[in-house]
Amino acid sequence: MGEVFVELKGIKKAYEGVYALKGIDLALRKGEIHCLAGGNGCGKSTLIKTISGVHEPTAGEIYIDGQQMNHMKPLDAIEKGIQVIYQDFAVFPNLTVAENIALNTEIKDRTKVVSYKRMRELAGKAMAQIGADLNPDARLEDLSVAGKQMVALCRAIINNPKLLILDEPTTALTAKEVQKLWGVLRNLREQNIAILLVDHKFDEIRPLVDRLTILRNGEFVSSGLISEYGHVRFQKDMTGHDFSTEKYRPEPSDEPILSVEHISSKGNYEDISFALSKGDVLGITGLLGSGRNEIAEALFGLCPAESGKIVLHGKEVKLKSIKDAVKHEIGFVPEDRLTEGLFTALPITDNTVASSLKKYVRAFGLKSFEMGENTKTWMKRLGVVAVSKDVPVSSLSGGNAQKVVLGKWLNTNPKLLVLVGPSVGMDVGAKAEIHAILRDLAQTGVGVVMVTDDLSELVENCNRILIVKDHKIIKSSDNSLSKKEIEALLMGSDQKEEEA
Repeated sequence: MGEVFVELKGIKKAYEGVYALKGIDLALRKGEIHCLAGGNGCGKSTLIKTISGVHEPTAGEIYIDGQQMNHMKPLDAIEKGIQVIYQDFAVFPNLTVAENIALNTEIKDRTKVVSYKRMRELAGKAMAQIGADLNPDARLEDLSVAGKQMVALCRAIINNPKLLILDEPTTALTAKEVQKLWGVLRNLREQNIAILLVDHKFDEIRPLVDRLTILRNGEFVSSGLISEYGHVRFQKDMTGHDFSTEKYRPEPSDEPILSVEHISSKGNYEDISFALSKGDVLGITGLLGSGRNEIAEALFGLCPAESGKIVLHGKEVKLKSIKDAVKHEIGFVPEDRLTEGLFTALPITDNTVASSLKKYVRAFGLKSFEMGENTKTWMKRLGVVAVSKDVPVSSLSGGNAQKVVLGKWLNTNPKLLVLVGPSVGMDVGAKAEIHAILRDLAQTGVGVVMVTDDLSELVENCNRILIVKDHKIIKSSDNSLSKKEIEALLMGSDQKEEEA
């Protein structure tokens, strides 16, 4: 067991009398990776900001390297060796890799004349330390999410941190990129750096972290070695509820909803065929660039098929645009719900009716009362937690925002609902709620197609699975496939398409 570097005792934090943290104890040790988990709004972000000096606790004590810290500011935390990498990475997209990595050091050293040679040397040293292979002259705006994250890591490492905090670092990463990041963190652990990781994907963290602490509603729930936790305990401690882990297996139905026959789009997908019946939840998975997203987009006119045909409820439909898809009563929930699926500055009501405004039009304006009543109905049915229908979507948690996107399309009475990454960034409780909603929709006759790289989500919630590689379906199956079998198919050599 490593030496304690940061210790929190009885930390409380109140905002206008409402407690976000209610007496939290936490010890972070050198040479140890500690995961902090909890549902949306449990206090994880507040705790991180308290450790890093952004927020001053209302009560409690903070010790860093044995020294009690009073009225700590962010600069105090940095000087003590605490570095935080937030979800947005806080990088400058118009600057180069070297400039982003070295800028803070240049400012800290009060350098009056910028030396690009020195910047490259500093960047090279940091990249070598974590094994990052980046062009120091590349602009950040041209890098992938994983590349930007590596830059943020290098910038933190260059300051010789004693504690590195990462806030949900895997949200936008592929499985391969996650494994690369885990390799970097293991290397940093070997250098005796304390690491606090905020995450809520148990399968993802289990092979990496040493210790786990779970919060719920601002309160401490449990803490222990990762070996002391399994899926059942993790989910129970996160939410306070037991969840069924049974796979979704609906009663067979001969009522067809969707038939996709040999559709192709050059460079996107090739000779794609599958069918969907009442009750089915069809899951599509594949590595990034495999064509998985484009197949889903074909069903919403975003990546139209150049050949083949799509039949919805017995009628062939031409989906050459979003307008065509909406006309044929198809809904689409994008992976990036905040920028592509919602008007975050607008109220829940405006978002809920955005795709169905025609039915609220009257001679002079809109049927505002009916819009509000319908919004309240969907909020209740989907379990949207908000003060009222009039609050902006930007004030909602990720899970509640996703429910608003669903409500927007369900308000159109869709025949087919297509979702890309339906539970990205959600905690286990919000995921379970979304999955239950999708199952219920399928049972009522709405066609449900989801694209996901979360293999647990795939095998537990989709009774039909398509595995896509190199723009083709390499296997079609039910959910009797194990996650290991799917991983082997995704990572292995090409295989001929098989029908379940």
